Amino acid sequence: MMPGMRSQHSLMAFGGVFAMAASGTVAVGAGESGGSVAGAEVAGCSVLPPDDIWNTAVDGLPVDSSSDAYIATIGADVGLHADFGSGEYEGGPIGIPFVVVAGDQPPVDVTFLYADESDQVPYPIPADAPIEGGPNGTGDRHVLVVDSDACVLYELFNAFPQDGGSWQADSGAVFDLASSALRPETWTSADAAGLPILPGLVRYDEVAAGEIRHAIRFTTSQTRQDYVWPARHYASDEQGAEYPPMGQRFRLRADFDITGFSPDVQVILRALQTYGMILADNGSPWFLSGAPDDRWDNDVLRQLSRIVGGDFEAVDVSSMMVDPDSGQAA
Repeated sequence: MMPGMRSQHSLMAFGGVFAMAASGTVAVGAGESGGSVAGAEVAGCSVLPPDDIWNTAVDGLPVDSSSDAYIATIGADVGLHADFGSGEYEGGPIGIPFVVVAGDQPPVDVTFLYADESDQVPYPIPADAPIEGGPNGTGDRHVLVVDSDACVLYELFNAFPQDGGSWQADSGAVFDLASSALRPETWTSADAAGLPILPGLVRYDEVAAGEIRHAIRFTTSQTRQDYVWPARHYASDEQGAEYPPMGQRFRLRADFDITGFSPDVQVILRALQTYGMILADNGSPWFLSGAPDDRWDNDVLRQLSRIVGGDFEAVDVSSMMVDPDSGQAA
């Protein structure tokens, strides 16, 4: 399987929730605030349970035995990069946007390339839903929708609107934000690791509130043909032990001095020390995922490049697994 591709497996029925959708929508993560977002909460919905592994601190867990090899492979001297910000890049928002809809948003049909690993239900996607990279984007083209009444998350990968209101996408997944249930074993999602994307995005409102209470999604260019809990899927042909698997957790070293950074960057760095980051997709090394917002100061975010891979360590989270099919953390 080539990096970025989604493998195909036997069809399993989607047992999650289907939310009937809405006409009034609020674009969030695209330069507009959709209301108070504090910690792991969006539009009044908790983003996964408080004891989900995304929302669990890992600052007290042991260092993974392969930490040095992983850091060297990703790049010990490569700086962090905020893959989000204000304004546009090549005609699209900088980051992964999402949109909040009400429970009466009309659902539309979605046709999937990898239908056997996608949740094949209608998705409440408004016609003007923001697309990662913009309408003409050539990248991952993620589309993320939160039904704020049902607290259900809908995510698409490589999504294209069609005439008549339907959509085409490579893959799609639906997540009950009140549940820690994982994707079926070996299934992709809208992300290569088979994980939800929204829980790992850095959002302006939580930084402005002074605290991020969850792990952050990140990418690197070379991953292993393997995954570790809570990931469910890989997207690589590399088998060497030096390559990190999908789902691998990393954290900023506790002794890293964050005092010389701006207050907003310090919020991100404290989260990286406490909650760390989860490897979720192939991409540029040490790229942190976040939602675009016109309130970001791109010059301030560039301070993250002063932190390099060698300032991190891989974390062993295996002791926190309660059930391999659940993201609940002990």
